[in-house]
Amino acid sequence: MGSEAIIVFLIAGIVLVAGANFLSNLISHKSDNPQKREPYESGMKTIGPTWVQFKVGYYLYAILFLVFDVEIAFLFPWAVVFKEVGFTALIEIVIFLFILGLGLAYAWKKGALKWD
Repeated sequence: MGSEAIIVFLIAGIVLVAGANFLSNLISHKSDNPQKREPYESGMKTIGPTWVQFKVGYYLYAILFLVFDVEIAFLFPWAVVFKEVGFTALIEIVIFLFILGLGLAYAWKKGALKWD
């Protein structure tokens, strides 16, 4: 693929995104209701502080979920073509899973999976 094709794809992407934004602004319903500018549209005023700090554990759980979610994204195409790729690919996927297992063991040892 030449550099011309990359430029064409880049320009096409920019034009499509800009066109979609322009079209949505053109045909969307606009409301000047003051409630629309409030942070919450439930109709109730907030009670207490609205800016609370979450524990780091929530973020660690989210990161671990993403790591293993991406693992599945890599495993699925490999499983589809398993018969064609042969024994070498099996060894590679075992190494991949071993490295992910080491990451899970490290997170477990550090206490990232404790929900206190």
